[in-house]
Amino acid sequence: MKCPFCHHIESKVIDSRPTDESASIRRRRECLRCGKRFTTYETIEATPLMVIKRDGSRQQFSRQKVISGLIKSCEKRPVTAAQMEAIAQEIEQSLYGSMEKEVSTVRIGEMVMERLKDVDEVAYVRFASVYRQFKDINTFMEELNKLIGNH
Repeated sequence: MKCPFCHHIESKVIDSRPTDESASIRRRRECLRCGKRFTTYETIEATPLMVIKRDGSRQQFSRQKVISGLIKSCEKRPVTAAQMEAIAQEIEQSLYGSMEKEVSTVRIGEMVMERLKDVDEVAYVRFASVYRQFKDINTFMEELNKLIGNH
């Protein structure tokens, strides 16, 4: 680690401890040339998860977009913000845990629907109607029949 004072590249670690939520490590260092002390932070370098959209374009995964879709689907329903946050967090952890670098919007949508089905059926149908882009009442009824058939 380069000293910010004399730019010497050798230093020794004097103290090391985790920061808030153990997301990074704070290290106190001492330059071996000038003896001055400085602090560095070490964090995990996360590779971004890319989402492949229906049109083939790619963009970085956004947990906020998952939450936004949940909010729209759960509007005026007895689903708490904490439940929506938990769903989004579970999906995000599952996606990053899969070690894939790219994921389709189709997969994310299926994951959201799978979790919404257990939380609130009306919110599930709302999300499915937008996500699956129902063309007419028949495709909408097919989805409702699937939902009813699972009871």
